[in-house]
Amino acid sequence: MSVGGPVSAAGPSQGANNAPSGGSAAAGTDASVGAPIAMVAVGGNALIRDAQHTSLQDQYDAVCATAAHMVDMIAAGWNVVLTHGNGPQVGFILRRSEIATGQVPTVPIRYAVADTQGAIGFMFQNAMVNALKRRDIDRQVVTLVTQTVVDTKDPAFAKPDKPVGSFMNEDLARQLAAELGWTVMQDGNRGWRRTIASPQPVRVIEAPIIERLAREGIIVIALGGGGIAVEETTNGELHGVEAVIDKDRAAALLAIEMKADLLMIPTGVERVAIRYGQPDEKWLYDLTVADAERYAAEGHFGAGSMGPKIEAIVRFVNARSGARGVITNVESIARALKGETGTWIHA
Repeated sequence: MSVGGPVSAAGPSQGANNAPSGGSAAAGTDASVGAPIAMVAVGGNALIRDAQHTSLQDQYDAVCATAAHMVDMIAAGWNVVLTHGNGPQVGFILRRSEIATGQVPTVPIRYAVADTQGAIGFMFQNAMVNALKRRDIDRQVVTLVTQTVVDTKDPAFAKPDKPVGSFMNEDLARQLAAELGWTVMQDGNRGWRRTIASPQPVRVIEAPIIERLAREGIIVIALGGGGIAVEETTNGELHGVEAVIDKDRAAALLAIEMKADLLMIPTGVERVAIRYGQPDEKWLYDLTVADAERYAAEGHFGAGSMGPKIEAIVRFVNARSGARGVITNVESIARALKGETGTWIHA
């Protein structure tokens, strides 16, 4: 079984040895103009190593570790657009808001997402600038608050089923639902939580700006948390809506819209497996879209874990002729780009 290699400017079929080289990229931004673009979607849980490391300083330390591996990618000649999840962080904001109910105004979801775009964006922007400086790589980094259009007729709005925020007992959940117009549900055996719609992303408003910056060699941090959900009215105005957007689906959409060459989704494992954790577990190296879809149909990828990642890459690869996607862990980014590891998906 062959191992998938990085996508070069000329296309993925040329393999790992024809990936962008890093020598000239470190000399300045001129070499990065026109280089291939990689969309990298880092999960929000990557910022929180465990329940004992949840402080903002702990999260920043985790971001710094990720940034060092991201610089490996930039040194190899890629122009990078980085997006990040924000599930735990939005949960923290909503919990603070719940505790302060009756004392200060509650925080709507759209503003919580916007808050995390700024805060997590700052962490990555600061960490990336410092990591680049240590490697003597001259690149600029910018964070962009990003809006994602959704369709208010999406079926997800009729049945909000995405749990957000903290766990609570049933009495408090129903009280807040009555007072604040929430929908709530029991989430496993840990208690009750607020639920919110998670519609399909339709369009990333700032995609043309993000693409323009990326093609000029500027490292862009954008689309945090899948973007702030907005509806577009008939006269073209944008209005925020109470919804959250799956980060991987939104990353695939943005990667398509800005004509990226690679969609990379770092996760907690070096490669994807089928029959994970079972005696006949099998690690996957190189998959066609048909392989990935077949394994997904057989139920090998969990809906709350690997499923959305596979779905996102399949959507991207189907829409972008010659492009590829890869799933690996952050620590293996450099090796994956050399074709040494990761699970690669291609047409």
